[in-house]
Amino acid sequence: MFSAKQASEIAALLAGAARSEIMPRFRRLAAGQVRAKASAFDLVTEADEAAERRIAEELAARWPEAAILGEEAAAADPAVLRLLEREGLCFVLDPVDGTANFAAGVPLFGVMLAAVLDGETVGAWIHDPLGQDTAIALRGEGAWVEDPSGHRTDCRVAPAAPVASMIGAVSWGFMEPARKERVLPRLSRLGGTVNYRCAAHEYRLAATGGAHLLVYNRLMPWDHAPGALLHAEAGGFAAQFDGTPYTPRRHTGGLICAPDRASWDAAREALALA
Repeated sequence: MFSAKQASEIAALLAGAARSEIMPRFRRLAAGQVRAKASAFDLVTEADEAAERRIAEELAARWPEAAILGEEAAAADPAVLRLLEREGLCFVLDPVDGTANFAAGVPLFGVMLAAVLDGETVGAWIHDPLGQDTAIALRGEGAWVEDPSGHRTDCRVAPAAPVASMIGAVSWGFMEPARKERVLPRLSRLGGTVNYRCAAHEYRLAATGGAHLLVYNRLMPWDHAPGALLHAEAGGFAAQFDGTPYTPRRHTGGLICAPDRASWDAAREALALA
């Protein structure tokens, strides 16, 4: 679907939007430029909206036949999510993943983009505006981190490890109460946990071998379509809590990412996620 050259061009597009729309606003937001959406924990800033507009315009100019599903457009009109049900190409965009960090002046946020063709993710980009590089994956062609010079470093998940040695990012905030009661006491069975409040960097961490395990309960496509492909092309195994394959068309059911199927099984059992 996409050539390596096109993948690099899309990475440059995201980097350009980050330079012009996101970074000039970092630690410079006025009170009126940050708003709550569904809850006080779900924020949007002027940077999110400006970056989404610019990226969407540039993608539409290059791929006029594609649908574009942006997080902020979906927040304004949830019916936009149905774009993923159509056949053809759909770009799924999170202009600033980790908005709570961005709004608080914490330097841990990213730009996430997935290309979904007929319901299957075929391309993924996770750009780090501060590190100025982009993690890229193309289905069947691997995953790598590319810097502005074009230098590439291949992505590879961590080697399999027993549960007691696993480092995991376990996002439990959106779990229903009964699952929280089961899972939280069991986190001590892992070797350690992290919480970046940013799926972009958690997926990059796992895809480059810095963590073994990712667990998410809320599955909005702009957060997970890019990351799930990046993790898979870096050699990892992922499935929903019930063992079914992840698809960006399904937004419930949780997701576990691990180095391989045996590690996935062991983590699901240890954390009582089934």
